[in-house]
Amino acid sequence: MSRSDIEKLAAERPDFAAIAAWIPKGASVLDLGCGDGSLLRYLKETRSVRGYGVEINDLDIVSCIANGVNVIQNDLDSGLSDFEDGSFDFVILSQTLQATRHTEAIIKEMLRVGREGIVSFPNFGHWKNRLDVLTGNMPVSRELPYQWYNTPNVHLCTLHDFEDFCRRCAVSITARSVMNGEHEVGLLPNLLGSTAVYRFQRGL
Repeated sequence: MSRSDIEKLAAERPDFAAIAAWIPKGASVLDLGCGDGSLLRYLKETRSVRGYGVEINDLDIVSCIANGVNVIQNDLDSGLSDFEDGSFDFVILSQTLQATRHTEAIIKEMLRVGREGIVSFPNFGHWKNRLDVLTGNMPVSRELPYQWYNTPNVHLCTLHDFEDFCRRCAVSITARSVMNGEHEVGLLPNLLGSTAVYRFQRGL
């Protein structure tokens, strides 16, 4: 992957750079719902990580192989029983949290298999989403590109929702990055941020 390819991918998926900033060079990573393997390839190029992707879609499996990514075909909602406790430094769920059916179970499995977890997801509390709902429509945006009738998303949430969830589940949030496009959001993140990235571990 050339430098221009890396820069293009980071521009298309700003959460990739936020995730990479938290991962030490040479770390072991498990990427859940890895799609075509772009994140793992990005992390290999920028952080020299070692690891695997987990994906269910046949076409994405083929793309992972083409991208040089080690991938295992599995349904996340069936759990991570193929992996032993503490097998990885980081377990990542990038733009997939909202599509999982058993959210609490998958977060617990992430922290069983890995020392730390990282998730990114579209913030349903973003002002444009609120405005769409206020005017009587389900939101459609860069972060939420599907129509209501063909969306894979079953558990959309806001930043406040996710943080409340972590408190209830004894999950300790250690870092947060909120973005609107490529720009970091500091002021009123639950209102102005379109994408959220969280780093977390087991609660103390």
